[in-house]
Amino acid sequence: MRTYPDSLLRDVLARTKVIACVGVSKNEVRPSFYVARYLRLKGFRVIPVNPAYVGEKLLGETVCPDLASIPAEVGPVDMVDIFRKSDAAGAVVDEALEHLLGRGLSTIWMQIGVVDEAAAARAEARGVTVIMDLCPKLEYQRLHGELRMGGFNTGTISSRL
Repeated sequence: MRTYPDSLLRDVLARTKVIACVGVSKNEVRPSFYVARYLRLKGFRVIPVNPAYVGEKLLGETVCPDLASIPAEVGPVDMVDIFRKSDAAGAVVDEALEHLLGRGLSTIWMQIGVVDEAAAARAEARGVTVIMDLCPKLEYQRLHGELRMGGFNTGTISSRL
C-alpha cells in the first residue's frame, strides 16, 4: 500500500482547479455525488463524466460521456478523479493520458478502494502524479481541519505535547 506525504496532497489540491469526475452519479446519496458536490463548493470546477447521463446537467455542468468529449472551452483539466472499480481504472487512466495530457493533466486520483499499480506506473512514466485508495474530499477536509467538526481527530491541531 502506498502512502502519500501531506505536503504532496496539499500541493495537488492547491494546484488543481478543474477536476473531471469519472463515474459520478446523479443519486445524491452516492459517494461520487457528494464528493463532487463538496469539491465544487470548495471552488473546484467539476466536470461530470458518465455515459448514463450524457447531455444532462449535474452540479451546473453538462455531463460528458467520456474524457475525450470534454469540450475544449473547459480549458485545462488538472485532475481526473476515478469513481470506478479497480479493474476499470486502467482504461480510464489510458484515456486520460491520451486525451488530457496535452490539456494540463497533472494528477490522476483513484478513490478509496481503487488501486491499479500498472496504470499508475504508466501515468507516472508520463509525468502525472497518481494518488490511489484515497478520497480528495476527505483529504481536503483532513488537511484543512474540517474533519474535527465531525468528531474526528485529524492530528492537525493537538493539545498533546
